[in-house]
Amino acid sequence: MTSTSTEPTPARPMVELNAEIRALVADGGVVSPEGRREYERLLVEWVAAVRGGSSEAG
Repeated sequence: MTSTSTEPTPARPMVELNAEIRALVADGGVVSPEGRREYERLLVEWVAAVRGGSSEAG
């Protein structure tokens, strides 16, 4: 049986997540609706990485 968690397991270093988040808001902080969904997904992944104690802060 597979687990269905709403919180993703961080598979990427925080520095990579930070770079993607910064790229989404780099254009004056204006984000499209699709970009907003991606931003929210990245934030959830970033928080999971922080809670996991990742030492690769960026």
